[in-house]
Amino acid sequence: MTHTPADQHTTTPTPAELREQIEHTRHELGVQDLADESDGKARAQRRAGELKKTALLKAGELKAHAVKTGSQLQEKLPDSVKEKARTAAAGAGRVWEDKAPEPLKQKATQYAQQARGNRSLLLVAASGITVLWLVRRSRKS
Repeated sequence: MTHTPADQHTTTPTPAELREQIEHTRHELGVQDLADESDGKARAQRRAGELKKTALLKAGELKAHAVKTGSQLQEKLPDSVKEKARTAAAGAGRVWEDKAPEPLKQKATQYAQQARGNRSLLLVAASGITVLWLVRRSRKS
C-alpha cells in the first residue's frame, strides 16, 4: 500500500512566490533590521540625518532666541548709548575707508557679497557648530 501526501495535489511555488515568501520571512524575523544595523554606512547616514534635523531645530531655536534677546537689549539701551554706537560705527567705517589697502577692501567686499548670498548656509553652519559645541560642553560637565 502506497501512501501519498495530502499536499501532493498543490502546485509547486514559482521562483517569484518563493522570493516573496523569503522576504516575508526575513521581515518577520527582523533579518533586514539586523543587516541594516551591521551596515555601518547605513547607520552613519541615519545618524547624520538625525543630527541634521536636530541641528536645524536648534538653529531655529537659537536664531529666535538671539532675535528676541537682541530686541530686548535694544529696548533697554538708552538713546544716548545707541547714538554713541552709531557714531562709533560710522567712525570705524571712515577709518576703514581711509586706511585699508585697496586689495583688502576688494576682498572684504567680495566676501561680504558671498556671505549675503549664502546666508542660510552660513546660519546652518554656525548653528551646527554651536550645537556641537553645546553637546561637547554638556558631556564634559
